[in-house]
Amino acid sequence: MTTQTTATEHPEHGEGGQYTTPGKEFTRDTTYITTRITTDGADGYPVEAGRYRLVAARACPWANRTIIVRRLLGLEDAISLGTPGPTHDADSWTFDLDPGDTDPVLGIAKLKEAYLKRFPDYSRGITVPAVVDERTGAVVTNDYAQITLDFSSQWREHHRDGAPELYPEHLREEIDEVNARVYSEVNNGVYRCGFAGSQLAYEQAYDRLWSALDWLEERLTHQRFLIGETITEADVRLFTTLVRFDAVYHGHFKCNRNKLAEMPALWGYARDLFQTPGFGDTIDFAQIKEHYYVVHTDINPTQIVPVGPDLSGWVSPHGREELGGRPFGDGSPPAPPREGEQVDPAHTPLR
Repeated sequence: MTTQTTATEHPEHGEGGQYTTPGKEFTRDTTYITTRITTDGADGYPVEAGRYRLVAARACPWANRTIIVRRLLGLEDAISLGTPGPTHDADSWTFDLDPGDTDPVLGIAKLKEAYLKRFPDYSRGITVPAVVDERTGAVVTNDYAQITLDFSSQWREHHRDGAPELYPEHLREEIDEVNARVYSEVNNGVYRCGFAGSQLAYEQAYDRLWSALDWLEERLTHQRFLIGETITEADVRLFTTLVRFDAVYHGHFKCNRNKLAEMPALWGYARDLFQTPGFGDTIDFAQIKEHYYVVHTDINPTQIVPVGPDLSGWVSPHGREELGGRPFGDGSPPAPPREGEQVDPAHTPLR
């Protein structure tokens, strides 16, 4: 089943964020193509290794989640990965990083082609992440929140040996509760600040964001991970915002009460995850900065990309081991990124 509505899309990420108008709060349109890929194939798309391609730009925090979960669970053999470039226009994400500016598996130059293949009259923004059926070249889903949950629950047959339990049954209620607040106040909160349409809307968004970050600082002062003793879906969702905070959100989105590096627990937590296989090795800081500062011409009309900040702190000792916990529980870290899926060494402090 699919759900579509028509909305005025902000072109920034193709993430379903509506334009703000003067005096208005930024509102993200959260209606997506809700078709699911499941073991029983109830929506017409059964789990099948080698059939689907995850299209996920490294620049986008919502897409970055899916890249991380795919790595942690070891789904590289089951689901291929296509990575659009960091910039795009209002029309579509494009495959300008690939030879001939064309995705080598799907044979398309613009992700929009996969959307129109299934929905010829598709009128919404072209968003990442998206899962595309390689057989037909048509998009299956762009419901980013459900995609990662289904990677954990529906693709278990294809998980690597030692894959972590990112969404364990006994913790789901707490994970869902934390995820809801993190999404509303942090993941989306930074955008609410950046795209506020008035001073009042900005200040209200700013207060909400920092209230939530202070709550997280307190929570993570006493425990290594957000939920329980191991990494879960909740940590993935928070991490992709934190890793962009000082490089982009602090200045570009005016989230500038202080830097992440000035919050001891959150900074240690973010570095702990960054240095964990499957997290930091998916982060391309150059692409992240180019995306935000070049695409958001309404916020940054000069399109000048800042040289800083210094990234060396991301690989400094974090000391979070003292809080205990086991990142992968009874499992093990994933293998290094595969050939063709590594981040350019010049774009990361990891060596």
